[in-house]
Formats: sequence, C-alpha cells, structure tokens
Amino acid sequence: MTEVATTTTTSEEIATKQEPLLQSRRSLYVGGLAEDVTEPTIRAAMIPFGPIKSIDMPMDYEKGKHKGFCFIEFEYSEDAAEAIYNMDGSELSGRTLNVNLAQPNQQHKLGSSYKAVWSTDEWFQEQAGVESEEQMEKKKLDAQDASALKEKAPIMASGR
Repeated sequence: MTEVATTTTTSEEIATKQEPLLQSRRSLYVGGLAEDVTEPTIRAAMIPFGPIKSIDMPMDYEKGKHKGFCFIEFEYSEDAAEAIYNMDGSELSGRTLNVNLAQPNQQHKLGSSYKAVWSTDEWFQEQAGVESEEQMEKKKLDAQDASALKEKAPIMASGR
C-alpha cells in the first residue's frame, strides 16, 4: 500500500504567508501636506478610520520642515481603505490631500544594488573630476560630430 501524505495549513500559517501583502495594503501615502501640519494633526485626522500603527513624516533637515508628505500604517487594511475613500481629495490646512496606497521601495527595480555610491572607483573619479577612457572617447566623438556639422552648416545655409 502506498501512503498518501496529507498536509494541513492552519489559519496562522495562511496569515503569515499573507502578511507582506496585507502590510502593503495597510500603508498609505499622504501627499500635499501644508507646512504647518504636524504628526499629531495627521494622527487626529486619520484616527477616526481605525487604529494607527505608525506615522512617518520624512524631514528636510536643511529647511527644518517636513517634505510635504507622510506615510501612515494602519493596524488593519480595511481601515486604510476607509481612510483612502474618505480622505483622498479632502482638504487639510488649506491644501488638498492626495491619499493612496504606499508603493514599495522601487530602488531594486531600477537596478540599484544597495551598495554605497563610493564603493566603486567611478564615484571617486567623478568627484575628483577624473574622466574615464570611455568618457574621453565619447567627448572625442562628440567633438568630431560637432566639427562635421559645422562643416555642413555653411553648405546648407548657402543652398537656401
């Protein structure tokens, strides 16, 4: 006789597998914030929709103010959906809010490899003003193209 292996998946295992998906649906991007809006103001505006897990307001440290947007993470995705439905296009401190689901970090899609920019010699050469062989070759070809165009320009101008 052959034994058939059966596997059962508990609701906890299903919840664990869905966690990243649900987490992304709980995080909101809120744009269009006025300069006078603070974290307590955002919390007061969003708390009617459900418990808030965290609020992140990126700061522009040169200006000493926030950058005009924030990220809010709700405890439950249904609360985040309600906040989007009710707050997108609404007004706060005289500015219209843009409320959407937060998008995941897009750096990995752009080919970035989470390395420091100075981990390669190219960054140091660029900062020092040293040109690579490729850059010098490109400049040489650009100069040849420019001179060829200059030679053709009088011919084209006299043809009219």
